[in-house]
Amino acid sequence: MAGESIFTDLEPLLERVSKPIQYVGGELNSTIKDWDCGGFGPDGQELTVRGVLMYPDAYEVGLPNQGVMILYEVLNEQPGALAERTYAVWPDMEEAMRSAGVPQFTVDAHRPVRDFDVFGLSFSTELGYTNMLTALDLAGIPLHAASRGEDDPIVIAGGHAAFNPEPIASFIDAAIVGDGEEAVLAVTSLVQQWKTAGRPGGRRALLLSLARSGGVYVPAFYDVSYLPDGRIQRVAPSSDPDLSGVPWRVSKHTVMNLDEWAYPKQPLVPLAETVHERMSVEIFRGCTRGCRFCQAGMITRPVRERSITGIGEMVSRGLAATGFEEVGLLSLSSADHSEIGDIAKGLADRYEGTQTGLSLPSTRVDAFNIDLANELTRGGRRSGLTFAPEGGSERIRKVINKMVTEDDLINTVAAAYSAGWRQVKLYFMCGLPTETDEDVLQIADLARRVIETGRQVSGRRDIRCTVSIGGFVPKPHTPFQWCGQLSAEETDARLIKLRDTIRADKRYGSSIGMRYHDGQPGIVEGLLSRGDRRVGDVIEAVWRAGGRFDGWSEHFSYERWMAAAATVFEGQSVDANWYTTRERDEHEVLPWDHLDSGLDKEWLWDDWQDALDETEVDDCRWTPCFDCGVCPQMGTDIQIGPTGKKLLPLTVV
Repeated sequence: MAGESIFTDLEPLLERVSKPIQYVGGELNSTIKDWDCGGFGPDGQELTVRGVLMYPDAYEVGLPNQGVMILYEVLNEQPGALAERTYAVWPDMEEAMRSAGVPQFTVDAHRPVRDFDVFGLSFSTELGYTNMLTALDLAGIPLHAASRGEDDPIVIAGGHAAFNPEPIASFIDAAIVGDGEEAVLAVTSLVQQWKTAGRPGGRRALLLSLARSGGVYVPAFYDVSYLPDGRIQRVAPSSDPDLSGVPWRVSKHTVMNLDEWAYPKQPLVPLAETVHERMSVEIFRGCTRGCRFCQAGMITRPVRERSITGIGEMVSRGLAATGFEEVGLLSLSSADHSEIGDIAKGLADRYEGTQTGLSLPSTRVDAFNIDLANELTRGGRRSGLTFAPEGGSERIRKVINKMVTEDDLINTVAAAYSAGWRQVKLYFMCGLPTETDEDVLQIADLARRVIETGRQVSGRRDIRCTVSIGGFVPKPHTPFQWCGQLSAEETDARLIKLRDTIRADKRYGSSIGMRYHDGQPGIVEGLLSRGDRRVGDVIEAVWRAGGRFDGWSEHFSYERWMAAAATVFEGQSVDANWYTTRERDEHEVLPWDHLDSGLDKEWLWDDWQDALDETEVDDCRWTPCFDCGVCPQMGTDIQIGPTGKKLLPLTVV
């Protein structure tokens, strides 16, 4: 019977696998609703809309994900809908499930994923694609959308990677681009209308209804043609007359007035250890700093701040509901909130003496100051400080539009060290457009100055600086979407030179830690992020060859990906390098051009030329509009303070 728990079949497997607690559910603030909570229509048809949400990674990574947590709560507030969660199972559990015939299940009520109406996956990184295939296969859902029947869920992708869903077009039924809160309610409403009417036209009719809404992309309704050299000629709605009304471009969703969407109200508290052990509040969404490498900043425009009072209410409610002792103030650059000083002071006043700590997981170098540092440490906690200069030299920071000078960085770390911190982490990228060896080696010079400054202002020798370096991956909907990616070999060579330079420093080298990822995962991520539908066969080949958890170094195999690409692309005019290290020209049709992020392609190209000219562009929050296209095309506008309000120190029990 649909919707029944399979826990009795699952339970004997738990003693055979690592970390069994991640599969048992029962977290504080989780929700289990009756399978038929929506009731039945006059003809006996069921009216409940049932969705299962997945962050396609392990429980310890997936449970803290704010996006899934928000949608889970938004859906479960609807009386005629229910939502449950599922996560990627580790290889030992996958093996045990296959041998025992146990399907992919939810952690809430341990119901089979295949029994739900909608299977939604949130991709923040493309390296989760093979985990999606594992989940589909374990669930008994055909891998390819074209092979699914009337009883299979509608598989919908979301998250940042959904801004180019073409590499997984054959595996998903649909994609939602942009903010999910209103979008999932719109999808739920259409599914409910379809079920209420007795499912007329079956699965295809429902997908057509979703596509015609203008807010859901259904890849099967679009045809792709190619030029002889491998480039895309056109992506357009199918000429099938039955598909009239399918839009040429699908627009992203943008939620305005975040105070009206104060989620999660009851954050989930994990049973097992997770990557983030804190209660988090998103204090604003979007960014207009214009960092040219940053897909998140580009696709989430415009900036929409949550009010200081709205933030205070969410913190108060969330702490009461969870018992956490740390509050993370989240955004792409939290210290850029127009009232961040008052927010930090107000929360520090409110929770003084309660051992409640505050943290800004994402902090711009030029937005941090000593006053903010003092407020963040007033609760007696000093969580790690991470700053992201991104580029080692002034020149490369102009290329990427990261308007942070070396003096900005030194002044900022001086404030941190003098406020009592002993260690900071600096994040950089390697492989940025026009980058040279010298640009990367200047990271060592910056780290030396940081250590020297820390010793001077603190009067101590136990000052540490960790340099963390990731390989740059060009992303869709950014000015760098046309640039060639640095090869894995060149990336590794530059990083080795930097490592050797730091180690050779007798005076400061021992105080500088260096963490870096080699260039190989970045090439695979680049293949997936800028790929088209032909890359889907590579993903499937890797998965069939054992690819799982590609975001984890111990499971990732570059050789497996390159072997699959060589086999799939044999005899074609494309290969892995064609998708990654090749530079595109201005007029090339890109695989994601039919998905509208609001950004004008001409504006992005002009910004790419500005990058090559090392021309910086100001933040449009505080300067006249640069006409990127988002606000007029999306019917949105920048929402920032200050509100002039203060946080009152509520009585804390």
